[in-house]
Amino acid sequence: MSKKFFVKIVSDPDVDLRKCVVGVACAAQAINDGYAVDVFFAANGVKMLNAEFIENLNNSGMLPDGMIHKMMQTITNGAAGVYCSTGSQAANGVTKENAAEILLADYDDWMTWSGPPGVISLSASSDVQLVY
Repeated sequence: MSKKFFVKIVSDPDVDLRKCVVGVACAAQAINDGYAVDVFFAANGVKMLNAEFIENLNNSGMLPDGMIHKMMQTITNGAAGVYCSTGSQAANGVTKENAAEILLADYDDWMTWSGPPGVISLSASSDVQLVY
């Protein structure tokens, strides 16, 4: 039986971008390695779901061109589940009503709005937990 991973990204990328990128990279790698991976973006880590933020990061020259897009696409297409904190999104100005203008494309096809009950459930049912 394959291990089930739970990756939670909570760091503010404006404060510790490297930690957020490493979290995304580890989630993408676990997916590519064939593990069942749930990814939860909470606190200011929800900024990693912001389309403009990701585009600016791609264009910043800090990472090879397209690398962050590829990793995020691996997560959005291949994760067992992608979740975001409804409250954390709201604290960053994103609501279900304006999300289509702000979040990565087609977010409603791959993302679930959630909160503390989701974090508890996902962490309790996982074998491996990574927090960035």
